[in-house]
Parts: sequence; C-alpha cells; structure tokens
Amino acid sequence: MGGFPYLGEAGSALAQVMLVAAAGVLINQFMDRRSPWQRGLVFSVAIALALRYAWWRATETLAPPGLTFSFAASVFLLSLELLSMAGSVSAFLLLTRYRDRSREATEHLGWWEPGPPPRISLMIATYNEELEVLERTIVGAKSLRYPNKQVVVLDDGRRDWLRDYCEKQGVRYLRRADNKGSKAGNINNGLRVLAADPEPSEFIAVLDADFVPHRGFLSRSLALFHDPRVGLVQTPQHFFNADPIQHNLGLDRSYPDEQRFFFDHMQPARDAWGIAICCGTSSVIRRAALDELGGFPTDSVTEDFLLTLALQEKGWKSVYLNEALTEGLAPEGLKEYVTQRARWCLGLMQIARGPLGPFARNGLRIRDRWSVIDTTFYWLTSFVFRLAGLLFPLLYWYFNVTVVNASVADVIRFFGTYFLWVSIAMNTISGGLIIPLAHDVSQIVGAIPITRAAFTGILRPKGHAFKVTAKGGDRSKVQVQWRMMMPFLITLGLTVVGLFLGSISDRFAFYDAGDGKAVVLFWTFYNIFLLALTCLVCVELPRQERHIADEPELAPMLLDGRKLKLWLTSVTRDTATVRGHQFAIGTRGRLQLRDVGDVDCVVIGQREDGAILHLNPNDEQHEALYLRFYTEDNAPGITTVKLGRVLADLGSRLTTRPGL
Repeated sequence: MGGFPYLGEAGSALAQVMLVAAAGVLINQFMDRRSPWQRGLVFSVAIALALRYAWWRATETLAPPGLTFSFAASVFLLSLELLSMAGSVSAFLLLTRYRDRSREATEHLGWWEPGPPPRISLMIATYNEELEVLERTIVGAKSLRYPNKQVVVLDDGRRDWLRDYCEKQGVRYLRRADNKGSKAGNINNGLRVLAADPEPSEFIAVLDADFVPHRGFLSRSLALFHDPRVGLVQTPQHFFNADPIQHNLGLDRSYPDEQRFFFDHMQPARDAWGIAICCGTSSVIRRAALDELGGFPTDSVTEDFLLTLALQEKGWKSVYLNEALTEGLAPEGLKEYVTQRARWCLGLMQIARGPLGPFARNGLRIRDRWSVIDTTFYWLTSFVFRLAGLLFPLLYWYFNVTVVNASVADVIRFFGTYFLWVSIAMNTISGGLIIPLAHDVSQIVGAIPITRAAFTGILRPKGHAFKVTAKGGDRSKVQVQWRMMMPFLITLGLTVVGLFLGSISDRFAFYDAGDGKAVVLFWTFYNIFLLALTCLVCVELPRQERHIADEPELAPMLLDGRKLKLWLTSVTRDTATVRGHQFAIGTRGRLQLRDVGDVDCVVIGQREDGAILHLNPNDEQHEALYLRFYTEDNAPGITTVKLGRVLADLGSRLTTRPGL
C-alpha cells in the first residue's frame, strides 16, 4: 500500500496527511502566488494525487463484480466521481498560470494621444428593473471621468417613466417594438441605431441595469486596446450586497460572494492562457470586432460566452483586467440566485451543441475548445455528483448496499491527502477564499434545477427563453422557500432515520471499518450537517441597505447654530448612524457629509452613545450619495476570509431567531 509500513495502516495514513499538512504550511509561507513555475509545481502535485486517488477508487473500492445492484451502484457513483474529477484536473491545469494586466493598463493610459480620445457608447440594457436600481447605474455612468462618451439606455420594457427619467438626466433612450433575441437582440438593436450617428462610436461598453461603473472604468479598460488585436476587455464583477448564501447564513461580513474565486483567480488564469471569458456586464468591446461578427450572437442564453468564442474564431483577443471598476447587485433572493445559474448552465450546453462547440467544424483554436470543454464539464458533472453524494449513503442504511468498500486508513491515505493538498493549494493561491462546507452548500442549493438545465440543454439546445434575474423588490420580511427546501428536508429526514435504524439493527457495526461502514458513517454525519445548512439557506432573512465605513469618519452636525463633532459609522440613501452625542427623538439639524454637503436630518432612534438619523437629501445630494456609495475605485464586499470570524458569524446565525 506504500507509505510508512512500520507505523501500521492507521499510523501510515496519518503520517502521510501530516506530511501534506507540513508541506502546506511551507507553501503558504513562501510561495509566490504569481510565479508560473511555483503554481505549476503545486498543481502538478494536485493532479498526481488526483490520479492516485482515482486509480485507488477504480481498483480497490468497488463492490464485487457481478450482475448485482451493489456493483451497478458502485460503478455509477465512481463514473460520476471520475467525470467530476476530470473537470477538477482541467481546472488545476488552468490555474498553473496567472496574468495581471494592471501595470499594462497604467503604462498605456491615453495611448491615442496626441489625437482625441475615441468615442465610446456605454449601453445599459434593461427590461423590468425598478427606478431605484436603474438610477444609481445611470447617475454613475454619467459621472465617469472619460470625456468622449454617451450613455445609452436600452429599454426592452418600453416604459414611458424611464424615457422621461432619461430625458431629465440627459442620457439617450432607445426602445424597440419586440424583445427578439432577448438581451443580445436589445444590444444589437442599439448598435444598428448608433451606426447612423454622425460620430460613430469606436468602442461599446456594456453594463447590466444594476451595475454601477467606478470613475476609472472606461479609461482603465480602454488602455488595453492599445493592442489592435484586442477585441474585448472584461473586468470583474463585484457586488455591494451579499448573495443569498452569505446573507442567509449570516456571513455578510466574513465570507466572500460565491463568484469571487472565479473573477479574482480563475479569470486571470484563463487570461494567461488566452481564453478569458466575456461575462456580459462590465466589459468594453471594439466596434470593428462587433461589426465583423454582425453584432452579438443570439444562439445562446449566455450570449457573453458565445461572443468570446465568436471573437476568438475571427482572430480577436479577449483580455481581462482584474481591477474593481464596477459594482452591482447580486441576486437578493434564493430563487433569483438559482435561476441565474441555471440560465448560465443552459447557455453553456447550447454553446457546446452549437456551431462554436468544441467538436464542431469551426475556426477555434485548441485552447478555445478546451475552454468550452472545461466549462461544460463543470456544469454537467459537478452538481449531479453533489446530489449523488447526498443520496448514495441512503442505499447502505436502507438496502445494505455499500458503494465505497474501503477502510478508514485507506480513505485517509488516498482521499485525505488529495483533499487536504487541493484545499491547501486553492486557499494558498486565493488567500483563503475556499471553505469546503460553504462551497458545498452553494453548489447543493441549486443542484436540482442546474442539473435539469444541463441535461435539457444537451438534449434539446434550442427553443429556450431568456429568464431575466429579478432585482429589487421588498426584502423586508423573512421568507421560507419551502419548495426549494423540501427535497433537502426530505433527504435530511431520510438520512437521520436511516442512521437511527442502522444504529439499532444487527447489521450495523461501527468498529468494522473494512467493509466501508465507518466510511459511510462519516459520510452520513457530514451530509446531515450539510443538508441542515442548506435548509437554513432556504430561510431568507430580511435585507436592509447598508453602507458601513471601514473606519468611522467625522461628520459635523449643525444644531441650533452649534456645530457638534460626531462620528459617522454607517449611512444609506436615507439614514445615518452617528455616535458621540445623544439626541432626543424628533431633533432636527443638518449633517455634513463628505462629497455630499449639508443634508437635512431628523433623529428617529436613540443609541447608548449616539443616534439614528433620517436623511432628507435634495435631488443633487441624492445623486451625490449614489456617487459616494458606488463609484469609488475600490473593491466592495468581502475579499479575504478569516475562519474564526466565519465560525463566529455562523454560530450567531444558528443561535439567533430570523429577523432579529
């Protein structure tokens, strides 16, 4: 079996895990996360351990061969696991490289000089968003430092109030008679209208209706077009609110949003391979490249990824600038969160089956085909394997079927070393972003509709409508998503009952690890905890808009001719929390806010060391608040993880009634 035979089976397995842990400590201390050869070494070890584990699983853990249900179930689970692992190995290979273009962007700012800056049309595609969502995007777009721009609102909802608001703001408004082609069709209609302008735009920037650009969005992105072969520049998506996983688990301030690893680490790695993906919003595209394509492709509900492939087939480069240059609204509700990801999955399956698929006759490079295969593997295998991991232990408890026949020592030796090394590698390059349990919850909560979308897209790729992710709305009450929770609640109940029945039956023997019973026991306890957290995520907590400074700032308050020095600790569009003085409820005054001015306010709540104020900004101050909240060139939200804080916040969530 290898290892340290003089220590015995258990001792040898633990010694291997300890060696991996020790190597992990050294890696975390001394590894240069951007060094290709160091990244290559770390992930080469991960690939080797993955292959070692796969060989062991295939040769030593299956049920005895034969025409039995046990053997069929064992082979089926192994097949799912190997397919999922193939996707992991592909990801490891991608992550061996890394590219940061910030220095390049700085060096090439204003590359067009001494000539005039190129004309840019900034398109905001909208369908059914509320004014509260749209106005911060429009106000932010108007405030961009870049001089030669026009803001164009593309309204597929054909709303007169939005037309009137755009006229008031001095931005261009376009609508069309139908919604053919969904978002891509909406943008294409805008491109056709803009083509008739006296001064055609050389570049097109795209923003979703809920994404606010930072001040440097256009100038920094445009700098990378100094290379005439660049057709598209993508920037990351950051979010000023917590996604449903963060929020419903109470991890708003301690755990990053689910997309952080992709945007902060996978996209720079893809860029180093020359296969960075367009993600729709927060991108800038060369108009000449779009004209060569005939506009945005409309054959997939994920038109952004398809656009990437279409550009690459024509020889255009798509590149990635990993700077926080926009921030948007993450899906606030669990249904919207899952709908969005199921749409992404469906769109990728449509692409895989389409003319720009990896096995079709087209002009894509090998690396472009790999890009599609890698993404397709992720959507097609990861989620169905997660579901299998929840269900297969039930076969043992109810039917005495063992699908993984292994000793605890072997599981530690082969799976434990692989899992620990991969966790160390991922957290080393990402600064600790990956917490396995939280990651598993984020995948399981949407696993059923995503799996359904994957197989629907593969088997029937055409004829699917674009489902818009709803934004805004009333989020002030606790909502239990019973329909989403029910499959997990039933599985949790079956798991607990099965464990209880197995514990009292004659066939249960915890000490007998050789036939896999101890492995199933651990697997079952993990699933119970995982399912319980997933059910907890389905209890949606109330949301409040909240902008909290990293450090309190001085904000004088004018009261009866006196100027009081207060510490401002939080501020929203219509409230502020201050400390340093106590006020009676109903007290009126004027609060001085940086970059906003003197805002009328009234005390609506008392704190032991301060007060809660209701703000009454005028229209100009209202817009200034939006600019302060959303257009600073910094990364909102959580970008690093402290495990102790995560555990404390999760513990608080488990012991606090929802809504309190």
